[in-house]
Amino acid sequence: MTRALVVVVLLFAFGGLRLPIESALTEQYHRAHFEQANLNLSLREHIGQMSFVAALSGFRSLVADFIYIQANAAWERTEWHRLLLLFRQATTLQPRSLLFWEMAAWHMAWNASVAALHDSNLPNDGLRRKTQREYLALGRQFLESGIRNNPESPQLYESLGRLYREKYQDHAAAARCFAQAASLPSAPEYERRFAAYELSFVPEREREAYRILRALYDRGPQERLPTLVKRLKFLEEKLDIPLQERIPDREM
Repeated sequence: MTRALVVVVLLFAFGGLRLPIESALTEQYHRAHFEQANLNLSLREHIGQMSFVAALSGFRSLVADFIYIQANAAWERTEWHRLLLLFRQATTLQPRSLLFWEMAAWHMAWNASVAALHDSNLPNDGLRRKTQREYLALGRQFLESGIRNNPESPQLYESLGRLYREKYQDHAAAARCFAQAASLPSAPEYERRFAAYELSFVPEREREAYRILRALYDRGPQERLPTLVKRLKFLEEKLDIPLQERIPDREM
């Protein structure tokens, strides 16, 4: 009884000492946005025992790079399901690598989705289009997960905006993504223009887009790019802006 009591006391003491350490580590973990870096048994099954041990031993980056090389080989062989698996592994191991998230989304939403439309192994056009939509969704999910792990990165918001614009033709969603990118400190200047361009295609929001584009135009010649001028001219006509308030025709 005495020995058992000592063991119980030691266990409680160890737990009490470990708790603040684990809490501090968890706080640092979340502060660094490592939402996906889960080195668990599921990952071990996917990447093999040796790679899993290497990841646990501090070689996570090296293992992720090796998996990324394998993913490129899978792409060359058009092995889309294997490619998906490999990019899930790579992004899990290195959730702060923007390249991994962007390449995963590009392969799924652009390459695999297009290949699905021409896949002779699928029996009919309906199934091919369904598979295409599934790959598009996977590409979107990779970018959304990447943003959760890297919320300070305008690059991933921009990629998601391009996906909405080019693959979904969802201009409202694209405008939101570009606007979110523009709100971040490290965002390029063009993000605000991109957001306004997309907004100009959204019904009932053309006037808002016009105000943004006109404000950019009024900053000076450096902002008066052909696309911006063209959209302004279009909006002036659509919104029936008074002639005296329109930009000069020589800007065309």
